[in-house]
Amino acid sequence: MFADPCRDRRGQEHDHHLPCPGRRDLDVHEEELTEAGLADISGPLGLYVHVPFCSGKCGYCDFTSFPGQGHAVFRYLEALKAEARLVNPGRDPETLYVGGGTPSELSAGEIAQLFAALHVSFPAAKFIETTFEVNPESVNEEKLGVLRLAGVTRLSLGLQALDDDVLKAVGRRHTARDSLRAFAAARKAGGWSISLDIICGLPGQSRDGFLEGLARVLELGPDHLSIYGLDLHDGTPLARSGYAADEDLGRDMLEAAMDRVEAAGLAHYEISNFARPGHESRHNLNYWKGGEYIGLGCAAASYLDGVRSRNVADLETYFDCLRQGKRPLAESERLSGVEKSGEAAMLGLRLVRGFEPSPDVARQFDSKIRGLIERSLLRREQGKLQLTREGIFLANQVFMEFVPPFEESNI
Repeated sequence: MFADPCRDRRGQEHDHHLPCPGRRDLDVHEEELTEAGLADISGPLGLYVHVPFCSGKCGYCDFTSFPGQGHAVFRYLEALKAEARLVNPGRDPETLYVGGGTPSELSAGEIAQLFAALHVSFPAAKFIETTFEVNPESVNEEKLGVLRLAGVTRLSLGLQALDDDVLKAVGRRHTARDSLRAFAAARKAGGWSISLDIICGLPGQSRDGFLEGLARVLELGPDHLSIYGLDLHDGTPLARSGYAADEDLGRDMLEAAMDRVEAAGLAHYEISNFARPGHESRHNLNYWKGGEYIGLGCAAASYLDGVRSRNVADLETYFDCLRQGKRPLAESERLSGVEKSGEAAMLGLRLVRGFEPSPDVARQFDSKIRGLIERSLLRREQGKLQLTREGIFLANQVFMEFVPPFEESNI
């Protein structure tokens, strides 16, 4: 089954509280990252801002988040401003995505402060899309009003399921009724696109129960829908409990869901994502098309001029680095030619319509591509490479074919 399409783009990994990394700990020096941003680069630029606060960890969550740390919000907002001053992309971002964590855990006043800080940091930016993640239990009319005034154009509402027993089993802090209330409030506020997230393969979730919940979700009339197969990672509460999802059942759920969602008028445009025409996530499309992006906040990732970097995930380390006037980098690397080609293939194949391979991709991965076509996992369609239906469900296996061996990564 497929997993979150953006998790590797956010760099959501945990690290322990260590001193702010010195330059010798990084593959690419801080000065080179700044110089890379000053290059004359064309194409869209995305801005991702990570808000790591939440009310509690869900059973499947391994994103960087800090329950019960609300007292640190003010320090974090100040740190975001300090980090933004150290980043010089050389041009204004066109899309903004505020994720977490649970950004809607912030108070209405704190949300206003966050957007004020971003306006100060990027005064000339004219975002064509601004997404803000919200959870049903922590969004209300007051916060929605602040988000509207802040220029948010797209809400991402994390339902995950509409079955109270399933929600309780994975540690969600809302009920199905809360979800319906939150969606109604968001629709009433009006003027934006609403995306909903659901997961299949959760504990206690049957095929019929999942599809019944999906039918209720579709009745709401969302503009965008993300459907993820449960992806368990070591260290999460569900993984420690010994729970193992039934992959065959999960695939059956997803296959049935894909047909039902498309029949409801939402086009399948990316492995996990469906949208009404014009409501595709522009920010995420920039990722999947190999575009550049800046990440601010704990564990946020950036990609500029061939240099990929990730921030430290520990909150105090993040603060320490910025107090010292240093970018809070945990790691960075300049991608080799074959690595760039491999990433272009992996990301481009996430799109249902596929991608047109560059001469480098075609040359460097010719035998891999032919092998995947012979196994009916890829097909060629009007000059583009696309995942087949089977390839969609075995996407991780397909993508591994485009990861270059270590000895080739410096080519």
